[in-house]
Amino acid sequence: MLVGVDTGKAELWSIADSLDELARLAETADLEVVGRLSQKLAAPQNVTYLGRGKVDELKDLCRSLKADVAIFDDELSPRQESTLTREFDDKVMIVDRTALILSIFADHATSREGKLQVELAQLEYELPRLRGKWSHLTKEKLRGGTGSGTRFGAGESQLESDRRMIRARITMLKGKIAAVERERLTQRSRRQASRIFRIVLVGYTNAGKSTLLNRLSAAEVLAYDKLFATLDATTRRIGFEDGHQATLTDTVGFINKLPHTLVASFKSTLDEVREADLLLHIVDAASPVARAQIASVQEVLLELGAEKKPQLLVFNKSDELDPADRAAVSARWPGSVMVSALKGDGIDELRRRLLVLSS
Repeated sequence: MLVGVDTGKAELWSIADSLDELARLAETADLEVVGRLSQKLAAPQNVTYLGRGKVDELKDLCRSLKADVAIFDDELSPRQESTLTREFDDKVMIVDRTALILSIFADHATSREGKLQVELAQLEYELPRLRGKWSHLTKEKLRGGTGSGTRFGAGESQLESDRRMIRARITMLKGKIAAVERERLTQRSRRQASRIFRIVLVGYTNAGKSTLLNRLSAAEVLAYDKLFATLDATTRRIGFEDGHQATLTDTVGFINKLPHTLVASFKSTLDEVREADLLLHIVDAASPVARAQIASVQEVLLELGAEKKPQLLVFNKSDELDPADRAAVSARWPGSVMVSALKGDGIDELRRRLLVLSS
């Protein structure tokens, strides 16, 4: 079951659009979506996310549709998650958008750095939620067996033990990531010393960045039609007709409500964005929410401090548009380039633009 709150504050994302994307995330995680439920509220309820009546409606829907997972379209607070877990009596797993994205990242991470970054994000997400996980072992519930002189119940002791282990693991992971970051910094320094022009591909997940990297550089980077198919930054050289070269770097795709823990954990990878001479902002031209996706990418760039970097807007998948729609996109975003990375349409024009910008 997909669950969302419509606050009416998102100008470009309707609740239907947001739940459609949540459905794609669920499918990427090999989950079958059987239904959805939303409620109009000024803001999610502090304790139960939904109103009391909607929580009961959600229970009935899960029961009738035999849904064993409820995925919430926002990041739940520890209190909300704990309350909802008790409400559903562990019969329905409570998952929020952040946990779902973290799970997908964990499945798709292949490099040592990627695995370290995802584990760090998962642990930092999990740490404040431990109390709810151990609520069934708190002193109140164990009062009869702990003895009047015991300061903490067994659950509290286990909670503190788990917290210590997680904090120690977080410290260790940060140390390993820092070591990898130093290696990446050395590589970046070499590229800076060579004065080679650095182009970085950014864009919404599944916009076709990896396919475009392959087309421009003859690389063989994994390119699947699914969300977050690749997580690791990949750098290739691209040559131009006048003989000079540039580097082309693919980065992790962005998404609406991208978890802050992921942005922080992938800092070393996303530093490539801040160090770029030019950002190629790749957009899925055929997406019905292309404008919203562009806005979401710009929000992440702002969070990274890269919003002022020179950008070239590249509309990919132009082969899926009819001539009238292609003309409308070009008129709305003058100076942009229309391409089909899959079929090669517009690639010569893109290379000409890159030659001018990198010279």
